[in-house]
Amino acid sequence: MGRTLISIERGTGEPIYQQLRKALEHAIASGALNPRLPLPSSRELARELGVSRNTVNTAYQELHAQGFIESRPRRGLFINPEMLTHLDQHEERSTNTDSVDWSRLIRPTPDAGMPEIAKVRDWDRYPFPFVAGQIEAESFPRLAWSRALRDALDPPHLHYSVRDGIDEDDPLLVEALCRAVLPARGIEVNPDQVLITLGSQQGLDLLASTLLRPGDTVGVEDPGYLDARHIFARAGATVAPMPVDGAGLIPPPDLADVHLLHLTPSHHSPTNVTLSIGRRQQLLSLARRHGTLIIEDDYDSEFRYQGSPTPALKALPDSDRVIYLGTFSKFLAPGLRLGYLVAAPELIRELRNQRRYRVRHASGHVQRAMALLIESGQYHRTVRRRRTQLQRKWQTLREALNETLPWPVDPPPGGVSIWVTAPSDLDCAELAELALRRGVVIERGDIYFADRAANRNHFRLGFAAIPRAAIRPGVVQLGQAIDELD
Repeated sequence: MGRTLISIERGTGEPIYQQLRKALEHAIASGALNPRLPLPSSRELARELGVSRNTVNTAYQELHAQGFIESRPRRGLFINPEMLTHLDQHEERSTNTDSVDWSRLIRPTPDAGMPEIAKVRDWDRYPFPFVAGQIEAESFPRLAWSRALRDALDPPHLHYSVRDGIDEDDPLLVEALCRAVLPARGIEVNPDQVLITLGSQQGLDLLASTLLRPGDTVGVEDPGYLDARHIFARAGATVAPMPVDGAGLIPPPDLADVHLLHLTPSHHSPTNVTLSIGRRQQLLSLARRHGTLIIEDDYDSEFRYQGSPTPALKALPDSDRVIYLGTFSKFLAPGLRLGYLVAAPELIRELRNQRRYRVRHASGHVQRAMALLIESGQYHRTVRRRRTQLQRKWQTLREALNETLPWPVDPPPGGVSIWVTAPSDLDCAELAELALRRGVVIERGDIYFADRAANRNHFRLGFAAIPRAAIRPGVVQLGQAIDELD
């Protein structure tokens, strides 16, 4: 027996003989000891480990009493033969890697055939990362956020940062939302109408699992937010795509069979068009007439670069059937995973209960830090600064595209990406591959449509993560990739 099989640590508070017994148990059970050879004598093992013979004898006595080893006259101590069957079975199990058929045990999901939004994993290593949903790391307010995190660990905030809130949210953050954030969107609510979420995706998941029954129909924009389709399909719903044009979702004749309608009215995902006020009124009227609930996914309304932001759908009269989703991810950092949901108190109570048995609540420390960031005024200063930065990037990208591409691009004045519709003969899946070879990361657009084959001439360019100085040379490289397809 070599030293590598036995490890003894002094000063741990655990008796040496117990450590030795456990180590020997493990060596026997794992098959590390040859069952046909005697165990080392107490004298030999004591000398090897630097312990007393009494210590080794005590460990051996306990192993004998437990049936791990047996004494054979004039031959010494051996592993109990009954252990050999166990060891053979253990070896058979360890070598049979197919003993568990996980493909049969894992429950299949209804959205298995849907495409997924797939980011280039190391996009930050490319010189021209036109990725959507990410930020330029240098724009993150590190000092302000560090200060907020530090202050959140000082009294009187410490309690709320480290407590288990069970199903409660940070009261300071909820109050800050009601007083300083939501009114800017025209929404006036009380704290019992607000739920803090781990980003808007968790809000969608909670709503889907709470409000949808198998077979319910959910109306979604086409093209539209792909992750929402996955979430609704996994809840057992039937997803009904509804077309979008330059004024947003085209209202259907009625919503008689639509239980839930998901909208991105401020900046449609992924095209960034704004839902017109006339259509907003029409959809609210249809929802009221047919009992349809509307989810308003307001993920980046802060970023409008011409004129004033359009008031939220939730801010309009007769919007009781509207459930509002907001997020801090797009303006601050997607990695924070912090958002909020506004709805009737009855629904909020049930969603709070549902969330409790999934994740309990968002990090208390992060919630309190966000509340302090808002309270200090740094939140709104960051929004204004980020809006100015993004407006310049939007303008630069818009100009570069119109200077380089052989067709005009006239994007809506908002959002953090530009949606490009190319001539019908251009395959943007191929373009994405060619562009990547030139260091340009773009997103293919066909995956956002119900009919992917008929919409392969669309792609999306995010501009929040790419440095402004890299935009023009990146578009030049993109133009050359387009030329290669001709």
